[in-house]
Amino acid sequence: MSDSTVVVYAVVAALVVIAIVVGVVVARWRSATRGRRGEENVASEDVPAKTVAEDGPTSPSTAPSVARSSDRAPEIIGSLKDEPSGIQPLPAPGTSGVAAASGTRTRESPESSSSRWTRLRARLSSTSNPIGRTLFSILTRDNLSAQDWEDVEDTLLMADVGAEATETLVEGLRSDARVTGTSDPGQVREALRARLLDVVGEGVDRRLNAVRPDATKPSVIIMVGVNGTGKTTTAGKLARLLVAEGKTVMMAAADTFRAAAADQLQTWGAKVGVPVVRSEKDGADPASVAFDAADKALAQGSDVLIVDTAGRLQNKSNLMDELGKIRRVIEKRVPVAEVLLVLDATTGQNGLTQARVFAEAIGVTGVVLTKLDGSAKGGIVVSVQNELHVPVKLVGLGEGPDDLAVFDPAGFVDGLLS
Repeated sequence: MSDSTVVVYAVVAALVVIAIVVGVVVARWRSATRGRRGEENVASEDVPAKTVAEDGPTSPSTAPSVARSSDRAPEIIGSLKDEPSGIQPLPAPGTSGVAAASGTRTRESPESSSSRWTRLRARLSSTSNPIGRTLFSILTRDNLSAQDWEDVEDTLLMADVGAEATETLVEGLRSDARVTGTSDPGQVREALRARLLDVVGEGVDRRLNAVRPDATKPSVIIMVGVNGTGKTTTAGKLARLLVAEGKTVMMAAADTFRAAAADQLQTWGAKVGVPVVRSEKDGADPASVAFDAADKALAQGSDVLIVDTAGRLQNKSNLMDELGKIRRVIEKRVPVAEVLLVLDATTGQNGLTQARVFAEAIGVTGVVLTKLDGSAKGGIVVSVQNELHVPVKLVGLGEGPDDLAVFDPAGFVDGLLS
């Protein structure tokens, strides 16, 4: 036998030995893994199917369909004033991978609605919104010319006030002796303020239906809008506003298409002790989550149920039809009191296109304008109301948790003119 043959046999033998050793190691590792999984399965049998955590994230599971094809309901995360016997606190961290029980986070005290506009009005007056200041500078000129009035019209149209409202406002100003008969700044400001209040709608009832004396319980508010308008954030801020008003609130994370939406809503709720009903599986049927949330809000006696829905493009008919389904499913348990359309104030006329389609699909009762402090197009307040014939009820004027307030026309106009 040659030397080369011996070497080949030695290499083959070594490879065989290595293969045997690797096989033994893998077999032992698999055996150990199966043992650990068995222990975890035994431990998990003690975890209740329905749970309530005071704060923090939860582990995923499966949400039922509207027809109740599964026995497991979407999980409630947060706090409830009265825990029913079928709902138990979650175990502590580390026991089964679920959220911590109560007492792990200090609840915040939201700012009262009465004090918000004082702070937010000052912020509005310091923004780049030029409507009031530009109009005032034109109208205080001596002997207003035709070109001056064209400048007034251009200013209003550029601010997205809309053609109809612009015509009404200009006609009113031209016939007002305080504007045409004098250049006194005080009288001009008074006249301009009065005319702006007329087109904004000072006497309109802007109360949320949830705070009316005859409100249903729970009063259901559905949040709708396109992607990127701050809809989920607005839902969380609205919960804070209602808690500040002394309402008991529950939220439903019916935006099941965006993985972070439910977690985001849960974080907002945890800060003020508001429970969140969410699906434990991404992509679950949003109508199912909304139905179960209505069921639980009714059972718990909550004052308000806020339903956050997925952002959707207004030209996607199948997604718009889904909003109608969510409303119909909720109304099998409790009437829907409010549908709030969240619009980005910086989008201008494009926001009106969105508003029309959403109004047709689900029926809008009020508008929330976000990012109003960063918009040079504050006239959207006027044009969206004229288009939908529903009031702007809430406005967002900042990134802070309490930078959402009930819209105050007088405060808005004063902020523009200051």
